[in-house]
Amino acid sequence: MRAYPYIKRGADFVLSLLALVCLSPLYIVLSAAVKVTSPGPALFKQRRVGRGGRIFTIYKFRTMRTDTPRDTATHLLSDPGRYITPVGAFLRRSSLDELPQFFNVLKGDMSIVGPRPALYNQYDLIAAREAAGVNKVRPGITGWAQINGRDELPIPVKVKYDREYVENLSLKMDVRCFFGSVLAVLRADGVREGGTGGKKSA
Repeated sequence: MRAYPYIKRGADFVLSLLALVCLSPLYIVLSAAVKVTSPGPALFKQRRVGRGGRIFTIYKFRTMRTDTPRDTATHLLSDPGRYITPVGAFLRRSSLDELPQFFNVLKGDMSIVGPRPALYNQYDLIAAREAAGVNKVRPGITGWAQINGRDELPIPVKVKYDREYVENLSLKMDVRCFFGSVLAVLRADGVREGGTGGKKSA
């Protein structure tokens, strides 16, 4: 359906606005928890790659100490566990650290469902996605790859799932990804601190 991308953007705007309003008490509680348990700001900002290769600033609740190396993917840190804050492990495991990204969805940087946005310096992932036509859609808070391995997926497999999502973009696919993500979060499927690529195939 050619009109679906426009319908999807409209739904993203309405749903993200509702989420920001309805979850505002939770935002306050989580912000306070981050601030109380670790010095530094409650929100973490990072440059990511959006639709068409455009760089944007993504928002997350801060889960790591302020002395963590900047713009470095977690799996590239030699000992990521030592940088995670007391409340950070819970936020990452439950994916609650991603909630501020509803601001990104509202702004149009992201969609609720789509390929997870790459760091601006993950050149191999960006190039692979560009070749597969993945960068032509908005990145998402969650996506097809997220419910098929998350942190465990090596780049070729992750891009394979991303391409499948783009090629089958539809309401049915988005609903499947959304509810699959809820189940994955409840089971903490594929969460693997400090490592990626443990799952070779699917």
